[in-house]
Amino acid sequence: MNTTSSRPSWARWLAAGVLASMAPAAMAAFSITTVWDGNNPAKPQYIIDTDAGLVFKVRGYDNGASTTSAGDLSSLVYNGVEYADPARGTQLNSGADWLYANVGAVAVTAELVAADGSTTPAATSNGGVVTGSDYIKVTLTSTSTKGGVLTHYYLAKKGEANIHMGTHFTEQPDVHGLVRFIARIPIAKLPDGGPAPTAGGLVTYNGESYWAEDLRGTSGAIEASDVFGFASTDARYGQSRSKHYANRRLKDWQILGGTGPGVGIWFWRDNHEGDSGGPFYRSLLQQITGTTNELTYMVNYGEAQTEAFRLGVLNTYLMMFTDGSLPTVRPDTSWYGAVNLDGYVPPLGRGSVSVAGVSGRVAGIPYTAGFANSQAQYWVDVDPVDGHFTSTGMLPGVYTMTLYKGELGVQTAQVTVTANADYAMNPIAITADPGATPALWRIGEWDGSPQEFINGDRLTFMHPSDVRMASWNVGPYVIGSSSPATGWPAYQWKDVNNGLQVQFTLKRGQNTAPLRLRVGLTADFNGARPQVSVNSWTSAIPAAPAKVSRNMTVGTYRGVNRTYSFDIPAAQLVVGTNVLTINTVSGTAGTRFLSPSLSFDAVDLVALP
Repeated sequence: MNTTSSRPSWARWLAAGVLASMAPAAMAAFSITTVWDGNNPAKPQYIIDTDAGLVFKVRGYDNGASTTSAGDLSSLVYNGVEYADPARGTQLNSGADWLYANVGAVAVTAELVAADGSTTPAATSNGGVVTGSDYIKVTLTSTSTKGGVLTHYYLAKKGEANIHMGTHFTEQPDVHGLVRFIARIPIAKLPDGGPAPTAGGLVTYNGESYWAEDLRGTSGAIEASDVFGFASTDARYGQSRSKHYANRRLKDWQILGGTGPGVGIWFWRDNHEGDSGGPFYRSLLQQITGTTNELTYMVNYGEAQTEAFRLGVLNTYLMMFTDGSLPTVRPDTSWYGAVNLDGYVPPLGRGSVSVAGVSGRVAGIPYTAGFANSQAQYWVDVDPVDGHFTSTGMLPGVYTMTLYKGELGVQTAQVTVTANADYAMNPIAITADPGATPALWRIGEWDGSPQEFINGDRLTFMHPSDVRMASWNVGPYVIGSSSPATGWPAYQWKDVNNGLQVQFTLKRGQNTAPLRLRVGLTADFNGARPQVSVNSWTSAIPAAPAKVSRNMTVGTYRGVNRTYSFDIPAAQLVVGTNVLTINTVSGTAGTRFLSPSLSFDAVDLVALP
């Protein structure tokens, strides 16, 4: 690695202020070039040439604007084409002003790093260049007024058209209440979303393929400021689009992005060990508008959150540039250990958990093993044949291991992960599956999902008001003749379809002992919970659950699984037809699809134990 003291001709042009009009790709060397905006030494920017057709620039100063901030990627040139939005930075959250309250300053440093870990800082002179042969590291640091520190890295490896990134924070940013990295690419340069079945990729419904997060052609918001509809003159009138409908479960996606003329720009995610919400969590990922294609990598997200944020974990991810093709292999990241990243834990500092098998599973339903503590989260698929599984690359610590039937936790155990060791367990038997209890009748499957019910297959890419949804209002569900797919809605709102009814028949002898009604939910909104009536008897109102942000109109049914049990007195049961009514109750107001609501998992009637 060496520092270039004499400037070539293009560097002298940079010093003269010609940078903005030249093509940075012409530099063609693995290097950092320091330039001063307005020839002002207090306004440095760092131009990173990857020697792979990608040249990006990091702003090193606070320019006083909230949309373009210190630490932003102010330029993204790939094969001679600029992909950065000049009006909005490619940035953490929405820039430095949107990290910690009352803090807008971000310290920015840039350096070359050799394979042996030795470093060479970027030049301090205008147009100064340093060149190397291994890695480049740019570090952004923001400190809150409470002392919390967020550190973000841009990393480059010689010969790769990728921007490796890492984000580590000891205090949750409090302006947005989330941590994200967003790239806003001018729509003419990146007009298309990703392919199916990538995150935010094409969805197909009734033969029509489209991006559910594509707002182009919409006429205005139909909910809040982020769910949109179409004008009455549009053939798509009554349909909905939103950035929320690009979401997928964490366990189901690895890459998101979009394509344009001769280019593909993609985010490749890590294992999300520093996120919160578990394997089935969903969040917004992308928004396509008439001006920009907004690719959003969520490190963590506050909407419909089910557990506390995790701190002190290095979250790594990549922004990758291709000729339009979808990357299929994650680039090598083993060199991260050489560049001194806060929170980096090498493979030898991690451990694993292996389980020889799981019995008590239901055929045809996928099972997942999840691991969680306050520091990290992991998950792995359970083998569908014998139930064995191994989770690798885990940070040391004690975890709660949860076995999920579909998305419903049915067994837990404590496991201890030790660095460079495997925690081996004998086969596990599932003993807490509510579906294993014999039922007089059951609506749905105890699997933590409402997808088997009316509209269940559309919940994650349409608003509940969408004209393509079937009616949420249904007649009584008749045990023995109705079916979940056509007779029971996935959701119940206090102000839309309250008072769902079930008609069931009891034979003589079945009504002589009290029975237990179980109502399983996957999510609730605005303090909603069920109250039930059977014939002339009405249950008490359960205690209110904790309130959460919007959930069931933003493409997710994932919340906290709750089961409400109601013991029905035998004296209230009759031989013949009985009528059950389920009402959504809450002391909180709300109208239509923002009224208190429930997402169903299963409803059944069982004998008291």
